[in-house]
Amino acid sequence: MTLSLFAASAQEASVPPTAPIVDLQTAAPTGQFLPNEADAFSEVLPAQVSLNPALDLRGIIETSYQTALDFLQNGGPSIWAIGALSVITLTLILWKIWRLALIGAWAGGAVGKAVYAFETGDIAAALAGVQGRKSVRSKVVVTAITAITSLPEEHAREETARVAKRHLSSAGIGLGALELIATIAPLLGLLGTVLGMIAAFQALQTAGSRADPALLAGGIWEALLTTAAGMAVAIPASAALTWFESIIARLQRDLEDSISRLFVAQPPGSSAKQMAAE
Repeated sequence: MTLSLFAASAQEASVPPTAPIVDLQTAAPTGQFLPNEADAFSEVLPAQVSLNPALDLRGIIETSYQTALDFLQNGGPSIWAIGALSVITLTLILWKIWRLALIGAWAGGAVGKAVYAFETGDIAAALAGVQGRKSVRSKVVVTAITAITSLPEEHAREETARVAKRHLSSAGIGLGALELIATIAPLLGLLGTVLGMIAAFQALQTAGSRADPALLAGGIWEALLTTAAGMAVAIPASAALTWFESIIARLQRDLEDSISRLFVAQPPGSSAKQMAAE
């Protein structure tokens, strides 16, 4: 008898109770949850996930702003100057990329075709291929072709060199500012570090025998922030400066090559015109 009762109770314990089936369409209106269903839904979602993306974005912006403000306050006066230099550096880099694209620093296909047409003696086709274009290569080639066909060789070379130097000088605008930033940004960071170390040791001296090593450590890491910030500004400025200089150097090589090919070529009638001009 005892064994049968024990078996019956064990069988009842092994069978899990069936959960009531809830019809969501009849239990609650559309878009609403019953209290127990809302609790279950909140357990499924992590606590960190917010149902309002606007609140999340606002919180991220506020946190980032507060972090940047604390960084500037801990760095001292030098960090504000380095922050201004970072904004100037980014502006210069973007402006320089736009400027080089505007003067056609990466475009030279039409110039090559025009030079080839001039070498084959088709001066009209050579001028038509580059005339009216805004790229530096096209403007210099137009000047060279016009000077070759209308001026003595010596005067034509001088005129072509004058125009090429003017355009190359215009293409290099802004590189001096980037070079200056790449030079002074680490110096500003080092200056901020030295000033921070001086303040930390002054606080340590004021504390005397009751000095706390944590006070010195805190002053040191705050002072080193400016060095890190100065390097963070100088590295991209130096890299952008090297890239822009390489682009301008390639542009200069292309201009020299095109001009040399134009002056070496002898289109029909050029010798007679030069002799008549002389």
